[in-house]
Amino acid sequence: MTRVSRRRLLGTGALTAAGAVVSAAAAPSAAARTAPLTADVVIVGAGLSGLTAARDLVAAGRSVVVLEARDRPGGRVYGMPLGDGTTNEGGAEFIGPTQDRIAALAKDMGVDTYATYNEGKNVYYRGGKRSLYATDGLLGAVPPDWGVVDLELALLKLGGMVKEVPVGEPWKAAKAEEWDAQTFHTWSRSNSLSSGARFLMDAFASSTLSVRSQEVSLLYLLNYAASAGNEANPGTIDRLINTRGGAQESRFVGGSQEVPIRLAARLGDIVHYNAPVRSIVTEAGGVTVTADGITVSAERVVVAMSPAIAGKIDFSPALPASRAQLVQRYPMGSVAKFVAVYDTPFWRADGLTGQAVADSGAIDATFDNSPPDGSRGILMGFMNQANIRKLDGAPAADVRAAGLDSFTKLFGDKAANPTLTAFQRWDNETWSGGGPVGVAPPGALTAFGPALREPCGRVHWAGTETSGYWTGYMDGAVRSGERVAKEVDAAL
Repeated sequence: MTRVSRRRLLGTGALTAAGAVVSAAAAPSAAARTAPLTADVVIVGAGLSGLTAARDLVAAGRSVVVLEARDRPGGRVYGMPLGDGTTNEGGAEFIGPTQDRIAALAKDMGVDTYATYNEGKNVYYRGGKRSLYATDGLLGAVPPDWGVVDLELALLKLGGMVKEVPVGEPWKAAKAEEWDAQTFHTWSRSNSLSSGARFLMDAFASSTLSVRSQEVSLLYLLNYAASAGNEANPGTIDRLINTRGGAQESRFVGGSQEVPIRLAARLGDIVHYNAPVRSIVTEAGGVTVTADGITVSAERVVVAMSPAIAGKIDFSPALPASRAQLVQRYPMGSVAKFVAVYDTPFWRADGLTGQAVADSGAIDATFDNSPPDGSRGILMGFMNQANIRKLDGAPAADVRAAGLDSFTKLFGDKAANPTLTAFQRWDNETWSGGGPVGVAPPGALTAFGPALREPCGRVHWAGTETSGYWTGYMDGAVRSGERVAKEVDAAL
């Protein structure tokens, strides 16, 4: 098995020429970078948020240096090598309606999209029984279960609550204190009676956030759904969970990492790799950012990373208490992606979409990750929260066996014999610490939420967690980069 990092977008082919250039030039040794640099702005992180901020600041005439800890651009957007010279998304993957900013960036980079395979029926595995259901009926993406009426009533109530959340500022909701004082698990048990409804609400939290419903604030989940829209279209739960018409509707040709690879190539040598930032010192005249093998003096610094990982940097003077406390309360989800490659997408001949939801096994949700032409079959499975933590320390062979056991249970014996497998675990990845997004437990948003975006003197914050719309998604990352670039340009 090829082990790499999780949230690289599922690339279906070899890296482009632009990607090869970035990869070849991305790893100068620390010893080769000794001379201090100066710039108007230094950006920490070459994910979509940091690269977008750099693009906009350069366009505004500002000098910029980008420091990236990894040897590649993209952050949680990653094309996972399959071992045969091709890649598949190991991290962020999908794009859907109202995700306007990532769509605009991809178009500018010349990266096209295609529809996620969604023809046929989905698989539902619960209580040891496998059943099939159509996704174009009244229930849409919701699997049929004897508690489905109970579930629909709960989701209807939840949808009404979502409408009461100010997008990006959930702590301002009229019932913010009440909703932030409980977990989604507590609310779901108080508003449903059937085990089927409760399981599916737990699956909703797991598949979207990679956490158990016991781990996340109800207010956070409501805001997450409210963010699934744009300025003209309010966010909804349906848009969050659906394939057709929802966040999983389309994929990027060549894989989503093509977008940051091409953007980084366009920015050129202002992006420095293998340069993890260790300290940020703010003084009267500016900031000094020290990374492995490189020091940059600038007027302002943008930290474009998740709150939890940003907390690893040594700040001097110390960050205000509100921000310091926030980073202690914004952990990442636990998630991995497991993919298996087959000669053909055999499940399509069986009338299946390749999408599944399961209550047992290592994998609890799946998608068809095959290339656009269907020339070979690729199944992708999410190993979420407790499922992946059960595999802590397990040998690669055991992880592979657990993943294939799940695929076989869901799609039949043909799934047991792939030609290749690959696995990307994000909660073991040093510069991500988990994924797909940082989440807030009860009490965090109402006490510390404003610190997500509020600058700390010359230190500014970006990253998908700071976005109002599509927080946790690539679109949110791009939006955050655009926001912080305007903020910093105005401050200079």
